[in-house]
Amino acid sequence: QVQLVESGGGLVQPGGSLRLSCVASVSKSFLAMNAMGWYRQAPGKQRELVATITRDGRTNYADTVEGRFTISRDNAKNTVFLQMNSLKPEETAVYLCNADWTTTCGATASSWGQGTQVTVSS
Repeated sequence: QVQLVESGGGLVQPGGSLRLSCVASVSKSFLAMNAMGWYRQAPGKQRELVATITRDGRTNYADTVEGRFTISRDNAKNTVFLQMNSLKPEETAVYLCNADWTTTCGATASSWGQGTQVTVSS
């Protein structure tokens, strides 16, 4: 089992920056961490991809955040980060961490965190 805990959200003015962190706690059924990523969900809207990163560091970003957000990870600590710059009010949402992982039985699984609120407002 993998449990994800996000942190770093808060209130920021338009144009400001925040750095989100997501730490994974793993159980004995865990073998290896695969891709990790960040999603966001605003009230009344569907969950959307923000950015993902593979174990070897390949990244993928939503078009709307390309060039402003940077995803990174620390494989030794099973942690993923999201540096968000030039934030916009429409990016107010709950930001959720996701991790895809392999079990000791060779199956793949996916886990979600509870999310951290990001509010962009003056």
